[in-house]
Amino acid sequence: MAFWGGGKGMAKIEGVIKAEIMRLAKREVRAFFRPLKREVWQMSTKLSTLSKGFASLNRMAKELHLEEKAKPKLEATPEEVKVSRLTPERISRLRKKLGISQRELGILTGSSIGAILAWEKGKFRPRGEKKAALVALRKLKKREVKRLLAEKAERNTTRKNLPRKKLAPKEKAAAKRPKARPKRPKKG
Repeated sequence: MAFWGGGKGMAKIEGVIKAEIMRLAKREVRAFFRPLKREVWQMSTKLSTLSKGFASLNRMAKELHLEEKAKPKLEATPEEVKVSRLTPERISRLRKKLGISQRELGILTGSSIGAILAWEKGKFRPRGEKKAALVALRKLKKREVKRLLAEKAERNTTRKNLPRKKLAPKEKAAAKRPKARPKRPKKG
């Protein structure tokens, strides 16, 4: 015991070893957790940007949803369509009641002017989506119909104003020329 200098020297060595072990353990823990800390920080910033983006998308979706609710739609239940009796007189009366022309009725129902004329003369009957659109039009008032027409006209003008691909003079001539029919093989 005299060699170590009694109990005090042993305590000193023990303390030094403990301190060195603690220092080395802390260094190892820091070396292990530093990359993890960096990764967590990156993930939290990504999450923050994603949540901000989600909030703005959510707000835009709500605005679009409110706009869609405000727009009058041409929808009718299948039962209403099945039960409805659309005679030529009723179709023409509906058009006159709404104060629209045959062309405008065609725009609203997605039909041609000729089809509207045939419906009103009794040559053909509207079917499917066209009949459903007419049944839905019966529920609307003049103002709503005018608004619908204005919206459809606005959509059409924005489509027409889109830039088109310009053709070279040879391509224009080829587009105007009628396509040749394939020759039939000779019998015999």
